[in-house]
Amino acid sequence: MDKTLIITGGSRGIGLATARLFIRHGYRVINLSRTRIPVEEAMHVPADLSEPGWCRQVEDRIREHIPVRCRLVVVHNAGLLHKDTALNVTAETLERVLQVNLIAPAQLSRLLVPLMDKGSAILYVGSTLAERAAANSCSYVVSKHALAGLMRATCQDLAGSGIHTACVCPGFTDTEMLREHAGNDEGVLGGLASRSAMGRLVDPEEIAEILYFCARQPAVNGTVLHANLGQLEG
Repeated sequence: MDKTLIITGGSRGIGLATARLFIRHGYRVINLSRTRIPVEEAMHVPADLSEPGWCRQVEDRIREHIPVRCRLVVVHNAGLLHKDTALNVTAETLERVLQVNLIAPAQLSRLLVPLMDKGSAILYVGSTLAERAAANSCSYVVSKHALAGLMRATCQDLAGSGIHTACVCPGFTDTEMLREHAGNDEGVLGGLASRSAMGRLVDPEEIAEILYFCARQPAVNGTVLHANLGQLEG
């Protein structure tokens, strides 16, 4: 099949919505995560992105599914969010968050670029916190700022290859990750929803649609695209 999506963290949230959307558009989908993706049509390759050697462990499985160069869409979606501050973050926590949110995408891109033909795309799921900050999210903020930089570096280093890249930065999105971070407190979630000009949280399906658009549009190459319903300042 010519159209293939490789996505990390496709078992829930934005990743799951993205996998389902690409399948509806005729893509073969390969998911990399610890938890199996609950979509029968998708292939699942078990992977723990928090382990530095994870990429070597899945390399042969990926090459089985993609034996020759082809048009690929890669969505670096998996993410790890800890509650910490610049004053109490530990080296161990920062290292683990950076491994999942930043180093794993770099590792996977390095593996896949040689398999990618012209028309392929490498997409990063960033965050509003890729270009601003919030209290009690230090390691996450650092990792997402760096992820935007990785996307920009990828754009420059792949010049002339026919592969394009972009970083989609969701605002407060109604995912399991956000709900867990908010302690599943509806009052807290309502407060976050009120911080958008639309007065609600972003739907994971909305971010999936934007990723699908970016996958097909080379003009967005090198772009950081915010999708936050008009996040209010202050």
